[in-house]
Amino acid sequence: MIQMPKPFFFEAGERAIILLHAYASSANDVRMLGRFLQKQGYTVLAPMFAGHATGEPADILTAGSPKAWWQDTQNAIHFLREKGYQQISIFGLSLGGIFAMKALESDPTLIGGGSFSSPVVMARKNHLIPEFIKLAKATYRYSDLSEQEIAQRLQYLQERVPDQLLQINQFAGEVAAGLDQIHQPTFVGQGGQDELIEATKAYDLRDQLINSQVSFHYYEDAGHVITVNSAHHQLEQDLMTYLTAIYES
Repeated sequence: MIQMPKPFFFEAGERAIILLHAYASSANDVRMLGRFLQKQGYTVLAPMFAGHATGEPADILTAGSPKAWWQDTQNAIHFLREKGYQQISIFGLSLGGIFAMKALESDPTLIGGGSFSSPVVMARKNHLIPEFIKLAKATYRYSDLSEQEIAQRLQYLQERVPDQLLQINQFAGEVAAGLDQIHQPTFVGQGGQDELIEATKAYDLRDQLINSQVSFHYYEDAGHVITVNSAHHQLEQDLMTYLTAIYES
């Protein structure tokens, strides 16, 4: 039996951080970063987006949606406040970054946050559909399904993933239109060799945060998942510099 990834809540100090994961992925995206931040004295919460990490990729389409994931984001903030945390920041990788930015727009009591390799400002093209199918295929390989059943399920996903990505794009467009409402300091990190989204769009994101002091970091040689790839050590250090500034100001 394969162990499914789980959300996590690493308690440490009174300063709290929410980390949101990527599309068709799990809280494992940010687990290493979460442990690092916990060691630095921060409490870290990483929820799981609806439909994710269930062992059935189709659940992302049937149980998940931008509306559901926005609710997941709000629930995470509420959870920390119910626990008594007052100083909260929020960050997200890829899809998660869209919802982190939405949270900053919607809730001025959040003291900061930002995005890691996130398509908040949409590009003309991306490679998310083939990546989704590839991940789904790998998941089904661990199941007891026949080759024919796997092929049928992949066909189902291939036909329906574009509709969900369109919904995500529309939601991201709404978030991008409201970036001028963010007044908190913002962190933007991007891998220059991003294999899934157009990396240079991170500059557009930075430039549209016209009312925010932006801590911008472009990791020239890194791919998409900068929380775990060759950029992760530098990302951790850059994030600590940013966090020290916002929590001690």
